[in-house]
Amino acid sequence: MQMPIEWLPAEGDPQQLVLLLHGWASDAGAMLPLAQALRSTFPQAAIVAPDAPLAADGGRAGRQWYSLDGISPQNWPGRVAGALPPLHDWVRAQQRRLGVAPAATAIGGFSQGAILALALALREDGLAGRVLAFGGCFTAPPEAAPRLTTLHLFHGSADRVIPADGSRQALAWLGELRGDATLDIAEGVGHELHPALIDCALHRLTHHIPLRTWQEALGAAPRPSAS
Repeated sequence: MQMPIEWLPAEGDPQQLVLLLHGWASDAGAMLPLAQALRSTFPQAAIVAPDAPLAADGGRAGRQWYSLDGISPQNWPGRVAGALPPLHDWVRAQQRRLGVAPAATAIGGFSQGAILALALALREDGLAGRVLAFGGCFTAPPEAAPRLTTLHLFHGSADRVIPADGSRQALAWLGELRGDATLDIAEGVGHELHPALIDCALHRLTHHIPLRTWQEALGAAPRPSAS
């Protein structure tokens, strides 16, 4: 895949890796506002945003991760699943190339890119430490929640392309499965990578302590002796 955005730290090796996946009929440039905000907040991070491998359907400008031509609720999960193996291999290749471990990797996506980022987290728990899903959803109820990946969901309340109820349902499913997830909804925002949602993402990345970290700390703490 072509990688129009690849920003490395000014000095030293990357301490974090952020991979950004754009939406349908778009390109890596659409992720620029998020990439710039992340670069400012995490100067030691490597930030990479590729163009999707396929030309968009019907001669439209931009790229796509999978085709929407003739898509239906029945074939949609299969199309998403078919796009995952090469994307998974690409994520692993970037981790090896830049020397960043999965736990220090975040995968962010918007719309179609968010759908893939969430699906990747279910396909291989721990492929990334965090997922930032903007305007996305699951293709089906998850059978298990990731234990090594925190899922951060962001949505506009006025999104008419992928309604915010998709993220609300995802959070409910993950809660039932005792997964580690958060949800931020921006009132009046549509299907877009809005600055308000980017601010929410930065807050989550800098303030949210993953559930697994709490559990590890509690497990390592000495138990009080019986009196």
